Amino acid sequence: MWHFRLWDVQDVAVFLSITLYMCYLAGAISIHSPQRSLTRSVQDDVFFSVDVTCSEVPTIQWTFMSGAVSRSIGTWQPGVYTNITVDYVSRVQTFDNGSMGLSDLRLQDAGYYVVTVTESAGSSKDAGFVLKVNEVLYEDLQYLSVSALALACLAGLLMLAMWLLDKAYRKIVAWRRRKQMPETDATELQRL
Repeated sequence: MWHFRLWDVQDVAVFLSITLYMCYLAGAISIHSPQRSLTRSVQDDVFFSVDVTCSEVPTIQWTFMSGAVSRSIGTWQPGVYTNITVDYVSRVQTFDNGSMGLSDLRLQDAGYYVVTVTESAGSSKDAGFVLKVNEVLYEDLQYLSVSALALACLAGLLMLAMWLLDKAYRKIVAWRRRKQMPETDATELQRL
């Protein structure tokens, strides 16, 4: 009688090995982040917190995108090299876990930030962050107070100029009156 076997022990072992390897490759890169939407004010600092896990040393790349522009911020391999673009070199701080700090925020920094983690085998994974940058209101108050002070000084100078012109006018009028008076008026003194 024929004994028909669907699976041999070696076939099962090979199948499980391939399946486990595929699962390992599929989950080789993971990016975890506690917060993906951030709001900060102008001149504040922001920390894009990520935790990258990878089976080997990953290459981490951060990119900025907005409606008007898309530009690379920097690329680094933890413990190997760091390459930050000229626009960001003084404002970016890199971390080995893939996180990035950006200091001295500007209104133009508002937009979408993408971290791309790539392995040497070529597999990669992306995660995105949205950054909203608010304009600081105290700058408007500072501008208003400086403008009010400048206007108050200007008003004071105008009042001083009016006072000096009034004094000069009165002296000129008095001088003209004295000039029009006859000089040879004789005043007689009477005895008492």
